[in-house]
Amino acid sequence: MADRFGTPAYVYDLDEVTRAHDLLRAALPQPSRLLYSLKANPHPAIVRTLTALGCGAEVCSVGELATALDAGAAPEHVQYTGPGKTDAEVAEAVKSGVRWFSVDSPTGLDQVTSAADRADGPATILLRVNGTATAPGQGLAMTGVPSQFGADEAWARRHLTAVRDRIAGFHLFQGTNLADEAALLAQFDAALQTAARLAAATGYRPRVLNLGGGFGVPFARSGALPRFPALADVLAARLDAMFPGWRDGAPAVVFESGRYLTAACGSLLTRVTDVKRSHGRPVVVLESGVNHLGGMSGLRRLPPIVPELVAGDGEPRATLREAIIAGPLCTPLDTWARSADVPELRPGDLVRVPNVGAYGLSASLLAFLGRPAPREVVHARGAVTEVSQPAVVRLPAEPIEGT
Repeated sequence: MADRFGTPAYVYDLDEVTRAHDLLRAALPQPSRLLYSLKANPHPAIVRTLTALGCGAEVCSVGELATALDAGAAPEHVQYTGPGKTDAEVAEAVKSGVRWFSVDSPTGLDQVTSAADRADGPATILLRVNGTATAPGQGLAMTGVPSQFGADEAWARRHLTAVRDRIAGFHLFQGTNLADEAALLAQFDAALQTAARLAAATGYRPRVLNLGGGFGVPFARSGALPRFPALADVLAARLDAMFPGWRDGAPAVVFESGRYLTAACGSLLTRVTDVKRSHGRPVVVLESGVNHLGGMSGLRRLPPIVPELVAGDGEPRATLREAIIAGPLCTPLDTWARSADVPELRPGDLVRVPNVGAYGLSASLLAFLGRPAPREVVHARGAVTEVSQPAVVRLPAEPIEGT
């Protein structure tokens, strides 16, 4: 791949996407729906693959919506999510046929209701609820803490009766990136308990329960997709106890995933451009940095990224101890690792970062310094199916009067 298409390059294996989908589907209680969260990787080939496998789409922008629709997603299978939606984007989504929205506040509820009324089409609105407690083991808490996500459970308890005729159910996304099955079960149980408390307090019976996702995987390091062998049976039993009509679709149960469905499909190939020592420490400089992978590492949220040697000269290598792994950008934030043990890398060596099919290129600082994006190489069943290269393009907006 590197010799044929050059580096840096993201390589996506669509067979891995299918395998991940099948594993996750088998781990979920049935019947249930599965949405693909395009924020993980909006590459059209990946979205087309998951749409063909039966996934709906979870989108957070008009750009993601356009990608989903172009990939063949039916508008009625698209959920539009996220805080701070503008009137224009909600109107655009409704015009495109989307009727399924998650809202975080009374303002959001009024906004979607008004847009649907103007379009003379009913909206399936889910009230996202910020529960009273966090579930243990969360990679990134999204409930039980002050947040832009969701209406507080206390508010929902006070006002649910007044808005019950305008909502179809609840959206209960607890947290992200949980690879431990017990932690996942705890988070889904917390979501179900929140929904059950609201139902008991108000008499409201949701028609839809979106329990979110959070299915974790290794990021930017070797490792297999985790398995969740008990998840389906345990969740089914909890649903039977709290919402016994779910097996007949009352309520319909929905899950979301981006990371699990796409992480294992992607690798980043890049080359070493320089190796030096600075104040006694080895420094390895790569073609790629936070502009291609790990843009959020500047916030120090991501773990160290340590690439693997793919191709050298075939000779045994000593180990570079406590090496700094840096990219080519003119900022000290462009580091993947501050102290990594790696083979004695040399300029021209090819290295690989595995498990970056999710939150890779699209979550990076692609526009910073104007460096070209990596190529994206897609393959399936042993054959390359497409090669492309994203670009940041500045388009003219509305003309200025007098020019």
